[in-house]
Amino acid sequence: MSFTIVEPTAARLNRSELAVPGSSPQMFEKAAASNADIVFLDLEDAVAPDKKIEARANVIQALHDVDWGTKTLSVRINGLDTPFMYRDVIEVIEEGGERLDLLMIPKVGTAADVYALDMLVTQVETAIGRKKRLGFELIIETALGMANVEAIAGASKRNESLHFGVADYAASTRARTTMIGGPNPDYGVLTGGPEDAERAYHWGDMWHYAIARLVVAARAHGLRPIDGPFGDFSDPAGFEAHANRAAVLGCEGKWAIHPKQIDLANAVMGPSEADLEKARRILEAMEKATREGKGAVSLDGRLIDIASIKQAEAMVAKAEQIAAATA
Repeated sequence: MSFTIVEPTAARLNRSELAVPGSSPQMFEKAAASNADIVFLDLEDAVAPDKKIEARANVIQALHDVDWGTKTLSVRINGLDTPFMYRDVIEVIEEGGERLDLLMIPKVGTAADVYALDMLVTQVETAIGRKKRLGFELIIETALGMANVEAIAGASKRNESLHFGVADYAASTRARTTMIGGPNPDYGVLTGGPEDAERAYHWGDMWHYAIARLVVAARAHGLRPIDGPFGDFSDPAGFEAHANRAAVLGCEGKWAIHPKQIDLANAVMGPSEADLEKARRILEAMEKATREGKGAVSLDGRLIDIASIKQAEAMVAKAEQIAAATA
C-alpha cells in the first residue's frame, strides 16, 4: 500500500441517478417517490434556452415544497460558458434552503473550472450561513475534460463523483455515432484472415477506454465513478448489458433517463445474492485461514488471499449500505 492514503468521499448510495428536467415540475413528485438513489433536477441540456429562468424558479420551489424523503438531491447547473450558470448557483443556494445535497457541473474541462465553482459556492454558502456543505458531481463529457480528468478529480474537497457524459463526449471527439450510449455495429473486428471461408464479426465496446480511464481517476481520488445515460429506454436488455459492463469496470452507478431504468440500475449496481453469498464464504474461509496461520487458502478450487478479503468486504459493505437505505 502506498504511503499516500486515498480518503473516500461521502458514503452515499449512488446505484441509480434519475434525471428530471427542471422545466417539467409535474415530474418532481414522481421522482421523489421513485426508487432512485439520487435525483438530479436539470437546468442544462433538458431545458430549452427560453425556459431556463422558469426552470430555475421551478427547482427552487421544489426544494421547499416537495417531500424528497431521505433521497439525495442534486441540481445540474448550466455550463461555465453560458450566461445562466452564475445565477443558477447564487439563486439555487441562496433561495433553495438546506435540502439540496449536490451540485452537478456539466462539461468540466479543466481543474480551474472546478476551482472557480468551488470559490463561488463557498462565497455564497458563507454569506448566507449555510450549514450543509454542497458536494460536487462532475460530468466528463469533452475531449478536454477526459485529457484533464485526473487533475479535475483532485481539484476540490467538494468533489464526490465523476460521471461519463457519453453523448457530448461523442460529439466532442467526433465519434461516428448519433446514439446516446450503446454499441455501434461499425466498432468491431473480424476473426481469421482473408484465406478463411467463414469469418465471424464481433462487436466491441467503443466506450471502454473512456469508462476505464474515468474509473481510475475517480477511485484514485476517492470519488464515485458513475456511468451516464443509455438513450434507448425501450431497450431494457441493452441498458442492463451496458450497466453490467460499467459495473465490472468499477462504476458505482448509472443514470436513468426514464423511470423504467431505475430498478434495472439498482439491480445491476448492487451485489447479487449469489455474489454476496460467495463474498461471505470468502470472508469465512479467510477467517479460518488466519486462525490457522495461513495467508492464503483455496475455495472452490481457486486461490483466495488478502486481496480477496478486500473485494469481499467491499461487496458486503455495499449490501449493508443498501439494506440500511431501503429498510
